[in-house]
Amino acid sequence: MTASPPSAAIQAIGTAHPDHDIHDAFIGWARRRVEPRAARLFDRMVARAGINHRWSVLPAVAQGGSPVAPSGFYAADPMPGTAARMQVYARSAPDLALRAIAQLRERAALGRITHLVVASCTGFVAPGIDQIIAAELGLAGDVERLLVGFMGCYAAVAALRSARHIVRSDPGARVLVVTVELCTLHMQADTVPEPLLAQLQFGDGAAAALVTADEGGLVIERPFAIALPDSEGLIRWTITDQGFVMHLGGAVPGRIGAALGDPATAAAALGGRDPAAVDGWAVHAGGRSILDAVEGALALAPDALAASRGVLADYGNMSSATLMFVLHRMLAGPRVTDGVALAFGPGLAAEGFGFRHA
Repeated sequence: MTASPPSAAIQAIGTAHPDHDIHDAFIGWARRRVEPRAARLFDRMVARAGINHRWSVLPAVAQGGSPVAPSGFYAADPMPGTAARMQVYARSAPDLALRAIAQLRERAALGRITHLVVASCTGFVAPGIDQIIAAELGLAGDVERLLVGFMGCYAAVAALRSARHIVRSDPGARVLVVTVELCTLHMQADTVPEPLLAQLQFGDGAAAALVTADEGGLVIERPFAIALPDSEGLIRWTITDQGFVMHLGGAVPGRIGAALGDPATAAAALGGRDPAAVDGWAVHAGGRSILDAVEGALALAPDALAASRGVLADYGNMSSATLMFVLHRMLAGPRVTDGVALAFGPGLAAEGFGFRHA
């Protein structure tokens, strides 16, 4: 009789964010750019956003000013080009990732790492940040590396899913999973509310997890994925000469809500689970309206997405790192016997996996 593959579990998670809170400074800058009538709409949407802080690797300038201050990174007109932004990414992304790994090390022994999986969509550098991180950690030359790039907000699902496959095929594997995103490197000089409100969602952050077949932690159950038809234009990254332009269409929450309101689509997006039977929700905190759409479509209890809403309030949307921050809270929270991790991103696609406390 063939033995069943071992379970793969997230043993611990470490998180890190920069020290510079730019949220209020961005709001003031953006509000001055829109017309008075649009400013009233902007103010209402800011009040509804559910975000209190967003953090940036871009340093504060004299007297603590933000990147949009007169001597800040974005003070130039036109704004810095993609090359200048990628120079910051090449320096700051590995540094922030290493801070998350250092916090992980306080929670779990990281000796004998066999695989390194890194996810990031906010920059490019070669040798890649996986190689930079491996060198800084002194990992052996035979450690297998995988770099998951440009998948957007659900890239953490792809990274953890890959770690699960590795551990199930090699029970002795010890997989270090890292997500790091520097979304604030891609601010744009818009003057109308919708793109400015999209920018209002995003901040910088990094997370690191250890995935093994050992007992304990959060067991990663079967992954699932679905792409919603006729929605590929709703979430886009476009590489321009002035950074990566994120398009987050205002129709995204409604499209997600409508999809999850359809029983067949909801079953596919949740790996066949009945929402009423799920006792733990780790939903990517892409924005308050997205979380509201998920809660409403699945008829969830008002506190079902508390971990996701807490991450959104404290950090904003950190693209792929966000789901890891939510799972970090779930790992330390009440016991989950049948949970769902779910994220949305370009496609428009929903990807996720089941999870439970070991």
